[in-house]
Amino acid sequence: MPWNPDQYNKYKTVRYQPFYDLMDLINGDKPKQAIDLGCGTGEQTYLLSERFKGCDFLGIDASNTMLAKSKDFENSRLHFEQGKIEDFVQQENKWDLIFSNAALQWIQSHEALFPRLISKLNPGGQFAVQMPFQKENVLNQLLLQIVAEEPLSSSIKQIVPPSPVLSLDEYATIMFQGGLHDIAISIRVYPIIANDAMELYDFIAGSALIPYMEQLDAAGKEMLKTKLLKAINVYFSNFPAIYSFKRLLLYGVKA
Repeated sequence: MPWNPDQYNKYKTVRYQPFYDLMDLINGDKPKQAIDLGCGTGEQTYLLSERFKGCDFLGIDASNTMLAKSKDFENSRLHFEQGKIEDFVQQENKWDLIFSNAALQWIQSHEALFPRLISKLNPGGQFAVQMPFQKENVLNQLLLQIVAEEPLSSSIKQIVPPSPVLSLDEYATIMFQGGLHDIAISIRVYPIIANDAMELYDFIAGSALIPYMEQLDAAGKEMLKTKLLKAINVYFSNFPAIYSFKRLLLYGVKA
């Protein structure tokens, strides 16, 4: 079950609102060279490039499946490449805008990652990052409980490490020590109103569920789906229900 753009975009409205909120923090007069880390299908990078027409954009993503869609958005100011964020931080290039929407939560060791990212900004460069605040998101908690228990735990050889997302205070310190000013950090709730458990299952199926489904055979996939649906029904008990999905938004400008 690799990354599936169609599955991911089932909840396009919910997934895109944090992107728009993050984009609104950016000063559009300044950037000339920008990069979107974890650009996915490239549609959001295209929207960025349309908002900031004086800027050239590069989008990188590790998934060929997601990037296959990006060809529809390429133009003279917008290009895409396959690449890992871990490799990007080792490169020498400097940027006027480093942007990442819902991607850095997949990368470990934020204590080391974020200072490296910030160091790649030009003076006056902007840093804009959004990540799900997974430690407080119920669907992720239910999923981790299920895959850690038998009989599924024997079939899943690689458990996704706990969310590397730090506290607000820790990011504030990293950003300040990295020479950022005009720092803005917030947790925002983007509620999902679900009519049944399947709607919430579909939401997580487009993201956090993928690494586990990739390790299971057909029977295991069906078992995980059944167990997760049952857990969702037990937790929420009554539908329609509200799922308070939390996201962390970070912004700052390099001195």
